[in-house]
Order: sequence, then structure tokens, then C-alpha cells
Amino acid sequence: MKGKIRAIITGTTGMVGEGVLHECLMHPQVDTVLVINRKPCGVHHPKLIEIIHENFFDITPIQDKLTGYNACYFCMGVTSLGKKEPEYTQLTHTLTLHIAEILSKQNPTMTFCYVSGAGTDSSEKGKRMWARVKGKTENDLMKLPFKHVFAFRPGYIQPTDGLKNTQSFYSYLSWLFPIFQTLFQNYVSTLTQVGLAMIHATQHGYPKNILEVKDINELAGI
Repeated sequence: MKGKIRAIITGTTGMVGEGVLHECLMHPQVDTVLVINRKPCGVHHPKLIEIIHENFFDITPIQDKLTGYNACYFCMGVTSLGKKEPEYTQLTHTLTLHIAEILSKQNPTMTFCYVSGAGTDSSEKGKRMWARVKGKTENDLMKLPFKHVFAFRPGYIQPTDGLKNTQSFYSYLSWLFPIFQTLFQNYVSTLTQVGLAMIHATQHGYPKNILEVKDINELAGI
């Protein structure tokens, strides 16, 4: 890819989105970052533009503000715990595809990076509900007319120190990360690696559309 990255990031009020935003704001090849949130993310930076929009199931009122970008890092997501399949499908597949369809029309040269999860079911037929829904979301994203679509399937993600949206239980696990890296290196990444892998996927592409943990870590190191 020639030129600087102009990225749209969703989910920056969550841990993964905040970490990806952090990497983009520090990276010299990222020129502009647009974030779309229901509430302010609390970050201020010369590269950063923020749109506050309440209804993510209908972003047509702001679609004209979403042109001129060559990357989307889609980090928005919800847990499946306590949710029936129709609700989880609406919050995962329906919402994601609505946003992606508009972005693909507004920015046909865009690289779309979707945060999925390790164990996602591409066949859409497995027993685990969340994995089927994530698999369908990945599959349908791949059909859209983007320049590239990459499904990121991270496992355990080590948070970035100093960021505010890290979930509290990580404080009990972080000290184990060096052990995880040694024993389970193909199942763990740092949040920095996830962010860099998205940036590098935009710059250089990648031979696979589905990136497992090993692929994420490899791409981050390019």
C-alpha cells in the first residue's frame, strides 16, 4: 500500500479497541484515526477524530463522514454469556454487516480487519453458538467488495500497561504471561501485537484471510 493509513476504529471504549487505537496513534504510518462511539472515549490526540453516534444499527445519518479511509479495525463485540442465539446474532452479525456494507460502498479500497476469536467455526454448523455466529460473520464479511478482509482470531491477549479499559481480572493473570508465552506461544498475543498486525495487514497484506494467533504474532513482527 502506498501512502499513509487513514483508519476507522470501532470499539475503542473496550480493551481491544483502546489498545489498537493506542498503537495507531503512535505509529508513524497512520495519518488519521476516526473513532465511532456511543460515548466519548476520553482520548485526545492531533490524529484523532471522534464521532458520537448512539444507534450502531443505523449509521446512515453519518455515512457521508466515513469516506476517504483505507482501513477499518473493527474491535466492537459482546460476550455470548447469557444471550440466546437471536440476540447474539443481532449484536454480532447484523450490526457488523450493517456497518461493513456501508463502509465498503464508501471506501472500496479499504482493508477491513475484524476481531473474531480463536475457535470460530467457519462451517457455521458446529455446536457452539458463538462460534457459528462468528463464523457466519466472517464468511459474510469476506463477500463484501473491500480491497481486503482479514478475520483476526486472537486467543489470550495480554493488555497494554497504562490503558484504562483493561478488564479487572487481567490484574490476576498478567504476571503469568511470561509462562503463557513459553508454554502456549501459539495461543497468546500482546495487545500491541494485535494492533501492529492490523496496521501491517493494511500496509502489506497477508497470504491468509483468517489469521490465527500464530499469524497475528508473525504479522506483527514484520
